[in-house]
Amino acid sequence: MKFSIIDRMDPNSIIQRNEIRNKLIQKNWIYDEENPGLVICVGGDGTFLRAIHQYLHILDHTMFVGIHTGTLGFLTDFTQDEIDILIDLITTTTPVIENRPMLEIEFPQNNQIYYALNEIRISCMEHTLNLNIYIDDEIFEKTSGSGICISTQVGSSALNRALNGAVVDSGLNVLQLCEIMPISNKNHHSLQNPYIMKETRKIKITGDSIQYAKINYDHLKINPDQLNEIRIQSSEKKVRFARYRTYSYLERLKNLY
Repeated sequence: MKFSIIDRMDPNSIIQRNEIRNKLIQKNWIYDEENPGLVICVGGDGTFLRAIHQYLHILDHTMFVGIHTGTLGFLTDFTQDEIDILIDLITTTTPVIENRPMLEIEFPQNNQIYYALNEIRISCMEHTLNLNIYIDDEIFEKTSGSGICISTQVGSSALNRALNGAVVDSGLNVLQLCEIMPISNKNHHSLQNPYIMKETRKIKITGDSIQYAKINYDHLKINPDQLNEIRIQSSEKKVRFARYRTYSYLERLKNLY
């Protein structure tokens, strides 16, 4: 089996990375940063997201597993004290593959497409964003405020949760729309509640004020200069989580609070 390791680049994670690498090589695994069958993420959720985007071009034949060495590891299945357990499991067992779809983010003006596992956030603190939101080409709402966030099921426990969005149970492939600090007065109303929709919905966002926004997807950002339309939908690209032992989503949620 070919494998690669992405670490958080702090001293502790580098030590754990080297230990895992050496032990797997001793078991005749091949270290291959170009075309790994398994990517081991050593760090936290940020490290996991960075690894996914690094191997975005080979998601269809690459699996991911995470070792937690930081303060929050929602996406990781093992702690740094369980390295030997992980080594034993990945060299002797076949994992259960859990597929999680990404968001596909398209900018028609320049034909650029980006992908996100967690969410896309369109926000601005300096200017009010006036956005028209269409769902399946039908106008859903006109919202004014600091922006919107569209998340996947995986991302529902991340930034979406901080916006009082709903945390979505594992296994439900949905999209969720949350407004960010919406304006509400007698002349303007919007839903102002999280809206959870089926994964086949296609979302279109228009408005000249998009050019003033900050557009973030996962840990990355896009320069919105001259943009006035964004299209978002569930992607055919899927992240393949390698589950080597029983995974409790409820236990993971309880560790958040």
